Amino acid sequence: MPSASRLLALETSTDTLSVALGSGAPDGPLWQHSGPGGAMASTTLLPLVKQLLDASGWALNSLDAVVFGRGPGSFTGLRTACAVAQGLAYGAQDAARPRGLPVLPVDTLLALAEEARWNHQHAGQTPPKRIAALLDARMGELYVATYACAPAGLSPLAPARLCAPADLGAHLQADGATLLAGNVFDSYASALAELPGTRLPSLPTAAALLRLAPGLLAAGAAVAARDALPLYVRDKVAQTTDERERLRAAVAAVTP
Repeated sequence: MPSASRLLALETSTDTLSVALGSGAPDGPLWQHSGPGGAMASTTLLPLVKQLLDASGWALNSLDAVVFGRGPGSFTGLRTACAVAQGLAYGAQDAARPRGLPVLPVDTLLALAEEARWNHQHAGQTPPKRIAALLDARMGELYVATYACAPAGLSPLAPARLCAPADLGAHLQADGATLLAGNVFDSYASALAELPGTRLPSLPTAAALLRLAPGLLAAGAAVAARDALPLYVRDKVAQTTDERERLRAAVAAVTP
């Protein structure tokens, strides 16, 4: 992957939609947008991608990869991001790249932890030893994953899993060295009241995906578009007919 990569990132796993275009380097170019997600993501994502491409002057087929938050998170949001990433990757097919652009699926909780790390650092705080990424899974449960935080970056300590709020303390064995990051602190305030550790409201963002992308691409984590899949953690829920039609239209809109 060249040093001045051109990367597009899509994050739609929560009620906030986030899109970013850039190199992933700390001092590199960056165009980004965030706004309402959820059910709106399937209708607004592609127009936002076009807006950022127009603003940057980059053509779709000049990109080096499409990055997306693969989950866990909203079932509809994950399917939307995956389908649009695949459609854009196929839309960039040419003689030089007959399979289109590479696609890089990134764990949503890793992106959440990276966003928390970045904001914590830029607030001048002492870097935490660990970050617990906590995302509201609805139905009275959380998605949780823990990461060691070192100057070289984040490394997973435990894979993503579902957890009841009341069981989180025992699962994390959290202490003052753990930064708790996520969108769960209001929804589950009473259940998490005794949980130790600094709390930082955070969401996964497309900008965080971009910052993670160069290292993951160098490690060979990109896949062909056809092999990109969401990560649900909770058992997959069947798509509705309306969801299938919207995603089919999203893919059709960007393929020749």
